[in-house]
Amino acid sequence: MFEIIKTEGRARRGVFTCAHGMVQTPVFMNVGTQGAIKGGVSTHDLKEIGCQIELSNTYHLHLRPGDKVVRQLGGLHKFMDWDGPILTDSGGFQVFSLAGLRKIKEEGVYFSSHIDGHRIFMGPEESMQIQSNLGSDIAMAFDECVENPAAYDYAKASCERTARWLERCKVEHDRLNAQPDVVNPQQMLFGINQGATFPDLRIWHMEEIKKVDCEGYAIGGLAVGEPTEVMYDIIDAVESHMPAGKPRYLMGVGTPSNIIEAVARGVDFFDCVMPARNARHGRLYTWEGSINLKNEKYKLDGSPIDSTCHCPACRHFSRAYLRHLFVAGEMLAMRLAVLHNLYFYNTLMERIRDALDTGTFAQFRAEYSEKLDRKI
Repeated sequence: MFEIIKTEGRARRGVFTCAHGMVQTPVFMNVGTQGAIKGGVSTHDLKEIGCQIELSNTYHLHLRPGDKVVRQLGGLHKFMDWDGPILTDSGGFQVFSLAGLRKIKEEGVYFSSHIDGHRIFMGPEESMQIQSNLGSDIAMAFDECVENPAAYDYAKASCERTARWLERCKVEHDRLNAQPDVVNPQQMLFGINQGATFPDLRIWHMEEIKKVDCEGYAIGGLAVGEPTEVMYDIIDAVESHMPAGKPRYLMGVGTPSNIIEAVARGVDFFDCVMPARNARHGRLYTWEGSINLKNEKYKLDGSPIDSTCHCPACRHFSRAYLRHLFVAGEMLAMRLAVLHNLYFYNTLMERIRDALDTGTFAQFRAEYSEKLDRKI
């Protein structure tokens, strides 16, 4: 399922295998929250820009069109016409992001729909059932993502409950996978480490959840308000307690520099809405730093976004044209910009893997970690 083929320091070069193919790691998962990449990008586009694995959202697909609808139509792969691996998050992040619309209890979380206000209940069993109906390759355990900074006592009680929820997830996940009509009988389960920004809670929780035999483990609850250095400190604290032979997933992170630094700390999987969201507002990544394409200085710029990039936007269009599309409010602006930024992120991961293959990751990190955080 997961083979580490090379290491450099704590950085790992691996291959992950699931029902819908092989994934070269470290990898960035392209986020299609509702079964689509925002900005008019289809799954066929994802193939062209080097996406290996797509991520969709359990909570949102449960609301629209409904996970039972997706199941009746053959599962999420068929619904989206995507034959590669898919990870579905558990709905746990919505426990954080919809804080004003939910109530947490031991049995699970009661939500008011952000669409029409109707009452929804989601607990560990319900999250597993929804993800089983979707038929993803990786199902994430149901957890609570705690806001940072958090009170110690609240964070402790929360991660204790999340540990109990994981045990319930595991029982239900195993039961569902054994059903004769299950969409994807090879669906895997990843557990999620929580504990806010408290190293002792993080370590305790990791030791607890690895007693539950999951196929991989994630670090959740970071990049939600804490300083970047604190995030790195938490990864440093947790990493040595994670099972060495299983994938490690840093949820919702992050900038190109964040990814390089987390790879150096032993992380294998990443996801973030940032590249697509920034693209839709004209913030584009280059190998010299990011640019705001809406700036006046690009009005007569006939060069591509990045002269070294081979994405569909850079192959055919100039900065001046793309800026015009943004100023004119054309939807094509968002589509081309999103294609570029996702291509950049997928290429970033490819270059990280190449550097690990050749034993030059330390040099790559030294050259690009700080540079890619620059705003030009």
